[in-house]
Amino acid sequence: MNIGIVAAIAYGLLALVGGVLGYTKGNSKISLISGGICGFLLIAGGVLQWQGIPWGLILATAISILLVVVFIVRLIKTRKLMPALLMIIGGLAAAVAMIYQLQLSIPA
Repeated sequence: MNIGIVAAIAYGLLALVGGVLGYTKGNSKISLISGGICGFLLIAGGVLQWQGIPWGLILATAISILLVVVFIVRLIKTRKLMPALLMIIGGLAAAVAMIYQLQLSIPA
């Protein structure tokens, strides 16, 4: 298991937990649905890559970058650091790890 797979699955779990917490604390169905979908896609991308399907990591990278953009916009609009800052930092770390892993998999 490589760093890209671990990053995808870890960020997926963070998105899932964040969606559930958003629902329980703020009664936000949108948080539950979007956290569930994004978390599932991130975990699925990591598992697909683990099984040797190369586009799994591309999927997880795209979802990570999308979430970073969404949470940057959310931080600017609401000016609330949590959960936006946690998801931005986690997403950037995951995206960097996955992009690094993607570069290693490209033949020279």
